[in-house]
Parts: sequence; structure tokens; C-alpha cells
Amino acid sequence: MSTIATDNAIFISDKAKGKVLDLMKDAGLENDPNYFLRVGVVGGGCSGLSYKMDFDNEVKPMDQQFEDKGVKIVTDLKSFLYLVNTELEFSDGLNGKGFYFNNPNASRSCGCGESFAV
Repeated sequence: MSTIATDNAIFISDKAKGKVLDLMKDAGLENDPNYFLRVGVVGGGCSGLSYKMDFDNEVKPMDQQFEDKGVKIVTDLKSFLYLVNTELEFSDGLNGKGFYFNNPNASRSCGCGESFAV
């Protein structure tokens, strides 16, 4: 189990936190402290790399763990290299509804915001 300093972390906005907590409640996980939000990066998408998110309860040896606003966020080491100082956000506006990543490391992203390149 590794932990990175808080100035190099993954963050979550207040709005995204609310939606994550709602989804955990809907899945029946809100009272289980073993579950957390796992974020990662996989190859694919129109810009080359795509984000992934899920709830998980298994921490792997090289995982990086963070907590922001009371939400535990875990990522694998390789994904963290792409996600350092990224903030998970949520939009429910007219231009689209869903989670998106405000990633300062991305040199470009596709129009839908689901993939990026560095």
C-alpha cells in the first residue's frame, strides 16, 4: 500500500462527491468501509487513452491511495502517472450529464471528453 503526498494526488469536486455517494448508496455500498472509488486509464478511445471508474474493495500491492473530501480514491501506479493532480468532476447541465476528468496532464481530448492524449 503506497500513498502519495497530497500535492500530487487525485481530487474530487463537491458535485462529483455527491454523485459518487449517491451511486454507492444505490449499489448498497454506502455502509461498507471496504469499498472505494477506483479510477484508471486504459488504451483506447479516439484520442488514444480512456478513463475508467468503478467501485472496488480490493487494494493491490502497487495501488496509490488518496482521500479527498472523505472519498477514498484508488488507482494503479501506471494510471496515476497520467492522472496526477486530476480532479474528478460531475456535470448535470444541458451540454451533457456525467462524470468527467479535469486532467492537467492531457495535451488534447476528444469532443466527447471520454478519451485523451498526453
